[in-house]
Amino acid sequence: MATTLGDATDRGDAATPALRVHRPGWRDPRLWIGIVLVAGSVVAGSRLLAAADDTVRVWSAASDLGAGQRLSDEDLVATRVRFADDDTLAGYYAVDDELPADLRLVSGLAAGDLLPRAAVGSSADSGLVEVPIAVEPEQVPPSVTSGAVVDVYVVAGPDPDGDPVPATGGAALSHVTVVDAPPLAESFGTSGRRQLVLAVPEADAAPFFALLGADDTAVITVVRRG
Repeated sequence: MATTLGDATDRGDAATPALRVHRPGWRDPRLWIGIVLVAGSVVAGSRLLAAADDTVRVWSAASDLGAGQRLSDEDLVATRVRFADDDTLAGYYAVDDELPADLRLVSGLAAGDLLPRAAVGSSADSGLVEVPIAVEPEQVPPSVTSGAVVDVYVVAGPDPDGDPVPATGGAALSHVTVVDAPPLAESFGTSGRRQLVLAVPEADAAPFFALLGADDTAVITVVRRG
């Protein structure tokens, strides 16, 4: 049976008109509230990040450094550290600080230690003098280079019959820093000995030379520490 228009209307089957979605205009307060919330989140996040990154770049030792060693750029590395206050920071060298030209350690540092201002000074402040020694190559470890900390033993030479004299006593120099260690080819050349330059406390230099002068056959042996 055919359905008439009137029958459809009576049953409520007429088509429902489509609904249109309207985007909020720039005057809509909800839009401005959203913008304010987003902006507030960005500002708060920036402040949190700034507060979290309150570290300072300061200098630290790139390797073990001994007392008396002259410092160069290769000896230092930048490290980020968070200090409790500005007074504590003032005791160390920040990366932005200008380092003195004649910078010498007056106390040793281990690799990774921060560089405190109290640990450095000029050559005059260190109380150390540079002492050259000539050592037979077999009496010094090949690993001894500039910056190494060593002990120096002076062993008496053979007795008149040519027999070696047993070693007695302790080190003639203890815990001294090698400030220069030229390769053998640049040291004594034809003598075949290797030259080392040591940073020695001034009060120990004269007794050391007196010990060497007492026996011109004495043998110098260098022992590396650490």
